[in-house]
Amino acid sequence: MQMQIPISQIQAIDVHGHYGILNRPEERRAIVEFCSADAQVVVERARRSNTTWTVVSPLSGLMPRGQTDSVAGNAEAARVVAQTGGLLQWVIVHPLQPETYEQASQMLQLPACVGIKLHPEEHVYSIREHGGPLYEFAARHDALVLVHSGDPYSLPMDFVEFANQHANVTTILAHLGNGGGAAGDPALQVRAIQAGRHENLYVDTSSSRSITPGLIEWAVDEVGAGKILYGTDTPLYWTAMQRARIDDAEISDRDKQLILRENALRLLESRTSSDLR
Repeated sequence: MQMQIPISQIQAIDVHGHYGILNRPEERRAIVEFCSADAQVVVERARRSNTTWTVVSPLSGLMPRGQTDSVAGNAEAARVVAQTGGLLQWVIVHPLQPETYEQASQMLQLPACVGIKLHPEEHVYSIREHGGPLYEFAARHDALVLVHSGDPYSLPMDFVEFANQHANVTTILAHLGNGGGAAGDPALQVRAIQAGRHENLYVDTSSSRSITPGLIEWAVDEVGAGKILYGTDTPLYWTAMQRARIDDAEISDRDKQLILRENALRLLESRTSSDLR
């Protein structure tokens, strides 16, 4: 009789990570130190939480707010990911820095680059205004797209129109439960998934809201575990805490397997030459 692996020993795939320095000049120095980590530290924390792969975008390509150089950040990430086992890359596309489109076209061919990262909040643009060209670009590449969601420039329902227009673009709405500043309406991402016409909208768990009792469980009831992916937002949040929230969730072991690993395998395997298994 085959022994079942304990849920805590499943080798998870974290679809939402970062590495680098939290570059927010207005933030207290202690918080900057707490929330910054190089790529190797990110991988070490992941491995201690039985996470084999973490898909990252560089904090240097997202911050400081409205002032970052995403082209330089992407170039740095390609180098760092290639040199760091356990990492895969999201290439950042920034519509106000048009060079990122051509850069992304090239980087999406790299073995470790699995898709596109959009961050309307840190880059200070409205997805409602810029989503058309962004999604047309993603559609030309049959891309997987991870998007920051839940804040004014990135309301989850504003992505639905573009996801409906481009069935071949799979969108992961980051930050389950974020209704603005890690507060607000916790249902926004789930309601957006329910409003989609295709099966191309997902949500990840990379939110401080994930520790709210009942949120993960409610989301599984509403959209099914097949629509939810494990994400930590490392190093901005503690990896082990995010992992424990799924391990100990009041959902079935099968649902935990889907969230922690199997959903990500299904979306990522065809987009990388890395052996995710």
